[in-house]
Amino acid sequence: MEILKIYLAGLVVLVGAIVLNVLAGWLGLATWYEFLRSVAQLGVLEAIQTLHIWDWLFLLAIYPACLGAFAYPVLRRQT
Repeated sequence: MEILKIYLAGLVVLVGAIVLNVLAGWLGLATWYEFLRSVAQLGVLEAIQTLHIWDWLFLLAIYPACLGAFAYPVLRRQT
């Protein structure tokens, strides 16, 4: 049953990531995919310089916190 819980948590995180990426697009925020693509095109320093403070806040704080919050109920549930 533990493997099922891990699988379900993975599915929840995957769906949550898709939703967050769509939301980021609507809000005009950078996603990891866009950032890594710009790193490949521009180099690390220029890619970093193109991001705004809200992009960094989303990528480094909001995005991972939301993904963790999505997985938490599944992983906490007793089996």
